[in-house]
Amino acid sequence: MNRQERYRGIIEWFSVNMPLAGSELKFKNPYELIVAVILSAQCTDKRVNIVTPPLFERYPDALSMSLSSGEEIFKLISSVTFPNNKSRHLLGMSKMLAEKYNSIVPDDPQELQKLPGVGRKTANVIASVIYNKPVIAVDTHVFRVARRIGLSEENDVLGVELDLTSAIPAHLRA
Repeated sequence: MNRQERYRGIIEWFSVNMPLAGSELKFKNPYELIVAVILSAQCTDKRVNIVTPPLFERYPDALSMSLSSGEEIFKLISSVTFPNNKSRHLLGMSKMLAEKYNSIVPDDPQELQKLPGVGRKTANVIASVIYNKPVIAVDTHVFRVARRIGLSEENDVLGVELDLTSAIPAHLRA
């Protein structure tokens, strides 16, 4: 079976078995999703979904979080992995959103990556889930599985992302 046939077979399987795959993270708006995705790095979605309700009650938007302190945020997210770094990233991200973007989460992955704590994968998740941009978020799991089942031979996340993007039709990526 060649690579194109593999892609076709996998796309067919997902079209039948998981036609409406979505995020396991609970969120109501772009701000909540970006916070949840930052918290989800090397942490389970289940844990993030436990932590975010009180966090969003205290900080319902980027402006309210931007006026907080890293210590206050830390107290609310202490049960996630790497809470020191994540509280610092959340504070920096919310300040930049409030000051530079008028508290509006950008829709462009390049702009999103300017925010503290937002790398390529997080930017692609936001762009895809919120703004229906035809991008693919490649994390360690997607990277490993894509290589294992022969969808890519690339040795880095960006290479796998480019392979998947070129082989999967745009309407299936958003």
